[in-house]
Amino acid sequence: MNQEKKKPNVLLIMTDEMRGDCLGIAGHPDVKTPYLDTLAAKGIYFPNAYSACPSCVPARASLFTGLSQRHTGRVGYEDGVEWNYGTTLAGELSKGGYYTQCVGKMHVHPLRNYMGFHNVILHDGCLQAYRNAEGPYHENQQNADDYFYWLKNEKGISADVIDTGLQCNSWVARPWIYEEMSHPTNWAVTQSIDFLRRRDRRKPFFLMTSFVRPHAPYDAPEAYFSLYQRMNDRRGLRAPARGDWDDRAYLKENGRIFDSHSGPEDETMIAEQQIGYYACITHIDHQIGRLLQTLEFDGVLEDTVILFTSDHGEMLSDHCLNRKNVPYQGSIRIPMLVYGPEKWIGKGGRRCDEVVELRDVMPTILGLAGLSCDGLDGRDMLERKGREYLHGEHLSDYAGHSNQFIVTKTDKYIWFPKTGREQYFHLASDPEETTDRIGAPECAERIRYLRGCLIKELAGCPEGYSDGERLMVSQEGVPSLPHAREACSR
Repeated sequence: MNQEKKKPNVLLIMTDEMRGDCLGIAGHPDVKTPYLDTLAAKGIYFPNAYSACPSCVPARASLFTGLSQRHTGRVGYEDGVEWNYGTTLAGELSKGGYYTQCVGKMHVHPLRNYMGFHNVILHDGCLQAYRNAEGPYHENQQNADDYFYWLKNEKGISADVIDTGLQCNSWVARPWIYEEMSHPTNWAVTQSIDFLRRRDRRKPFFLMTSFVRPHAPYDAPEAYFSLYQRMNDRRGLRAPARGDWDDRAYLKENGRIFDSHSGPEDETMIAEQQIGYYACITHIDHQIGRLLQTLEFDGVLEDTVILFTSDHGEMLSDHCLNRKNVPYQGSIRIPMLVYGPEKWIGKGGRRCDEVVELRDVMPTILGLAGLSCDGLDGRDMLERKGREYLHGEHLSDYAGHSNQFIVTKTDKYIWFPKTGREQYFHLASDPEETTDRIGAPECAERIRYLRGCLIKELAGCPEGYSDGERLMVSQEGVPSLPHAREACSR
């Protein structure tokens, strides 16, 4: 038998902006995800999965390289900085005998940077930085993005995802206006299925199916909106989390702005956003079911390991906040599960409570493929090598929310470098972060320890956040550190 055939096929399914609690198996009272629940119930479910730098660009840099945000050099969101990493997940698999394909969102620069994949069928969603008239034609999404190019061929030259009137960071929601099979979610699965048809069957495959949803615009087909509208009419959807530290003045000031970081002030529009967001998740789940059936019909499901995750979460009006970037559970906690034959993942039907992160995806997949993963910051999740804590951060330009955090299985310490403000949450007893216990005397020793962990992590950083002995308030900070702007060869 050809040695390559002994390696598992690998399917990496990724969503954009999906909260870690938005799975049935995670105990969400409203969101319905039967296919993902099945994979989790038969595979390995990781309830303590996080995004250490919770926005698209830095999160995906860690996923593709297996490095922490400090080593990728991306500690915030910034488009237009070239990705020149010498070692990538798809690149190593390609060199290791895999036939590699990405369908859907990459969010790298330049747009057609293949990051080691043999081929990319691209749909990044509506990225405003790549729609400006000043940019080069070959980098404009209307030409470079395969879905937009396809949609115009199908519907006419003026067709666009913004035909619904929705914006890519808005909390406004409404159903998709074209037939369902032309939706970007369906299109990504259709293209993934076509890859399975035309692949080189002499090689194991690595397929990344990367959805733009449930990131806004919240535009799932009508049937999915109706599901959650009926649920809301019957008993109401779960209310957003609230805490004793919420900035209600920030909500009052910004809650009428359609793409605000506060989310809507109007309670009805909060429910409409929830309906639209949950509708996108169930739509994705059903399309994943379509992809699983194709693998089964093709006779390769039992030869395939499936890993499912997201780049970051969505606050969804928790604590009067919307979108991501902030250090709270809605923003940083993500879904993570691995499904596959026991010979590759071990006994299924279990949960692993270790703290895992997107940087762990690359060493886990390389380990499955029998390939070396030296020099990476991530850890093979199947080897159960736990970490005591995860250091996370995000440079943000709104509401003073640039942040640094240390999260463990049980608690979280947060520091805001522009102001010096601190927060502490005991997640084991307060998973919705309703009570900020930073001043609680009984927590002082634990807070001191976690603060020390952050001091150590930031010692010598170019922003001057730590001198190795203490945290230092600083107004300095850039989303891409100097080495991210250079031609990285690591």
